[in-house]
Amino acid sequence: MAPENRTVSFYHYDPSEAAAAVFCALFGLSLIYSTFMVIRTGAWVWTVQLVAILMEVVGYVSRIASAQRTDSLDLYAVQFCVIILAPVLMAGVVYVVFGRIVFHVVPEQERTTRLLWVPARWITPIFVTFDIVSLVIQLLGAIVVSSTKATDENAVGKLETGKNVALVGLAVQMAAFGLFSVIAVRFHFTSKRFEASLRPGLEGSREGKKAAVILRPSREINPHWRHLLYVINGSCLLILARSIFRIVEFAEGPSGRVMQEEYFMYVLDTLPMFLVVFSFTIFFPGTYLPFMGFRVPKHPAGARELPGENESAIALREV
Repeated sequence: MAPENRTVSFYHYDPSEAAAAVFCALFGLSLIYSTFMVIRTGAWVWTVQLVAILMEVVGYVSRIASAQRTDSLDLYAVQFCVIILAPVLMAGVVYVVFGRIVFHVVPEQERTTRLLWVPARWITPIFVTFDIVSLVIQLLGAIVVSSTKATDENAVGKLETGKNVALVGLAVQMAAFGLFSVIAVRFHFTSKRFEASLRPGLEGSREGKKAAVILRPSREINPHWRHLLYVINGSCLLILARSIFRIVEFAEGPSGRVMQEEYFMYVLDTLPMFLVVFSFTIFFPGTYLPFMGFRVPKHPAGARELPGENESAIALREV
């Protein structure tokens, strides 16, 4: 609780040190385990998620300190900025994981705009671009907040301006992520038709051809890859719920009920983001999908060419 002799506070409630400490510890444990899994599986693209989790840790460490010094604008600005920006990076890695699933599961000839509503090869670039735009806008808002000093004239007004800019960034993120969520949920059902083509077996050489397509088990891809689709769809709902909360919070402003009660933030922002982190910690993408590096190979995992006299074929092992 803030000391009684302090008349200046950037919170509209008494921030809880205990709640911040609990989630700081939870995010910290997730960061340690996720780092271990990245190294173990070589899922280097997941370092983006590690940065996001680290931002959450820094955010709640700063919030603990800020709860002790509620009149410190620096501490308030740090915890506000990193907690606001971390989910943007989380949304970005969700795009990447979904793109890798499509790459490994959907045959090249089936990766059409009709299936995914956008060109398959552009799924990650398109949505990551929106994510970057959202990040930049929210970062600008965060800079306004963090650069405001308590001694500045109309400091409260500047803080509100920064939050309004962040609100625009959130709106961009929510629009793009909303569309992506619909695509991901739809793919969850349409992808079932590709499961049969992923079963192991042997397809004989076609008439008049010398090449054959051999399907055999692979240790590189987890056959339970659909678990990741559940995690992606769940993460979409959680991130969307969090974005709606933040939009309502910024739209209402200091006089709104959301900013007057701390539990709204923990229930509608902190907890959903931790569940996203926890879900991907339990169902770590690197244990389901190979090639989680920054570069994508030319062919899906388990594919190799079997040359024939007249043509070559792609041999696909079970995923």
